[in-house]
Amino acid sequence: MERMTTAAVRIENLSFTYPRQTRACFTHLSLEITEGERFGLFGPNGAGKTTLMNCMTGLLNYQQGSIRLLGNEIAHHKKSVNRLFGFVPQDFSFYQELSPAENLAFFGAWAGLNKSTIKRKTDELLDILGLADVRDRKVQEFSGGMKRRVNLAIGVIHEPRILFLDEPTVGVDVHSRHAIITYLKQLNENGTTLIYTSHQLSEAEDLCNKVALIDDGKIIAHNTLEQLMIDHEEDGLEGLFINLTGRSFRDS
Repeated sequence: MERMTTAAVRIENLSFTYPRQTRACFTHLSLEITEGERFGLFGPNGAGKTTLMNCMTGLLNYQQGSIRLLGNEIAHHKKSVNRLFGFVPQDFSFYQELSPAENLAFFGAWAGLNKSTIKRKTDELLDILGLADVRDRKVQEFSGGMKRRVNLAIGVIHEPRILFLDEPTVGVDVHSRHAIITYLKQLNENGTTLIYTSHQLSEAEDLCNKVALIDDGKIIAHNTLEQLMIDHEEDGLEGLFINLTGRSFRDS
């Protein structure tokens, strides 16, 4: 019997324009991400990746269309939907003057966890992410890689079914990158859907089993990485990216 698949994210006819701008970021954009995927969203600077992720997480209110997370329309049920997903943003989302344990206690309580669950998850996450020995030190004293791992721990403390990741390893050392990617794969094996964007294309090639390329607010390719490389006669994500988005600089 063929296994039934569920949409972790279903976007239909999404349109979004920033206030005081006349040009739309998206017009009638549609995309479906299946539950359990390790999904990568890629595109040049200014293509709309972060904007789309901010719409999917409810940080931006879209003007038209629908975004459903596990069947729940995010625009109508934000509080209940918020418990379904975690978000690891590119900017650090913690209190620098607090320790990792204090940050996790705060954000765990904010997510509605009780004290015993917060303690269990804090101990587990700090151990897995190599932060147990510094659990009571102020985060402001940490290296960039350690801060990234704290950022990740905060995003997953409530055991979300969907995890959004915006450049989760930017600026980190090799050891921290390995620890983060290894843990993300473990989460996915345990059922968490990963939705990831990064400029680290070699890392993305290792992590993602399905990708979408976005350019100028449009999805220009969406399939397994293997199939896209076959279709476009490329042997890696970097070549595929350049093939489909061009070689021009996108700094502005």
